[in-house]
Amino acid sequence: MRGASDPDMASGAPLSRALPTARPLVVAALAAHLGDLDAAEEAFADACVALTESGAEPENLAGWLITVGKRKAIDRIRKRDARQRADDGAMEIAELEEPDMGEVISLPDPIPDERLRLIFICCHPALAPEARASLALKVICGLPVSDIAALFLTSEATMYQRITRAKAKIEAAKVSFELPPRAAWPERLETVLLTLELAYTAAYADAGGSRDSNRGGELASEIERLASMLGDLLPSEPEVLGMAALVALARSRETARVDEGGAMVPLSQQDTSLWNKDRIERARMWLDHAATYAQTGPYQVMAAIQLTHARRLFDGVVDWSAILKLYDGLMALRPGPMVWLNRTLALAEVEDPDLALRELQHEALDPVRVSRPYLVATARLFEMNDEPVQAVERLSQAQQNRPPPADRGDQEQRKRARASARA
Repeated sequence: MRGASDPDMASGAPLSRALPTARPLVVAALAAHLGDLDAAEEAFADACVALTESGAEPENLAGWLITVGKRKAIDRIRKRDARQRADDGAMEIAELEEPDMGEVISLPDPIPDERLRLIFICCHPALAPEARASLALKVICGLPVSDIAALFLTSEATMYQRITRAKAKIEAAKVSFELPPRAAWPERLETVLLTLELAYTAAYADAGGSRDSNRGGELASEIERLASMLGDLLPSEPEVLGMAALVALARSRETARVDEGGAMVPLSQQDTSLWNKDRIERARMWLDHAATYAQTGPYQVMAAIQLTHARRLFDGVVDWSAILKLYDGLMALRPGPMVWLNRTLALAEVEDPDLALRELQHEALDPVRVSRPYLVATARLFEMNDEPVQAVERLSQAQQNRPPPADRGDQEQRKRARASARA
């Protein structure tokens, strides 16, 4: 927990970084007071505007935002509702303890982190798993609805409706915004892990420069911190350890993922000397500990796939047969089009690209057939099969799907290389 002063503000960090950092605590505190996620988000936004307009530099940023946010929420109630209802609402809110301007409101222990607490609160079992994760990504990480929709391979309109319905259900069911007792954590844990997975996917997808200044490296670092903290809190949950290992392994390659020109470097072409050995070793230890429980789950398998790739740092080779078997296991545990797609790429390495291209016609891939990952994977298989014309065509189609800058740079390089090969 933060004390009376806010580290980001004390160190002179710009508001563009300090506000997203303060957001989880402020929204959680406002939601607990107002009993309404929409009202809490509106109050946070109003308080941010007030801070910018006032030019204030509060030592305790979160406490300042909570105080001003509550006042703004009361103002909204008064303006929106009839006089009697406004008076009742203002009175009801006023009865709650007014925070001191120098005090940061604490949420219930034992989770010592505001963002992780709020993820657990949003992942209420009354909601469908995907709705829980979508809501958590919107409220805690502040991801745009369009980005959340892309993570779930659905439309922005569908995702907006899903989040809106989730908020309405929380309001109708009068869901508490307090952290549930530890005994109730298991029923929320799967969705908490899914939220961390998707949040990291959003950060990981844009290594070369984000369209959103609140994304990228800072979000990746935050998710690694939360995954590691969750592993410390729940060391006997093997899937939690698998998630912590998965994020650590992904981050171990961060400095090698983008070249000097800002283009994404494929995993097979990355300079392994740039990989972080400490993170790899930490992930290995987490997986070894998880294995002692003999309860294999999808996060452990995904981390094992990444650890198999990481072995290239030590012996210079990739055991594609082992990776293919791990993907077969992952298909049994958590089947889905993206798992099938990645398995197909592994199959091309073990068998041959032509067989993998035929696998791409399987109906399991129908939901992602026009997506950027599918088109890039197809281009890769055409490259391996010495069909540069088809590869360039798929890369051109992939570039129409708004790729992040690093992906776009990689795709342009590959298009030029394939065009040269064709000439």
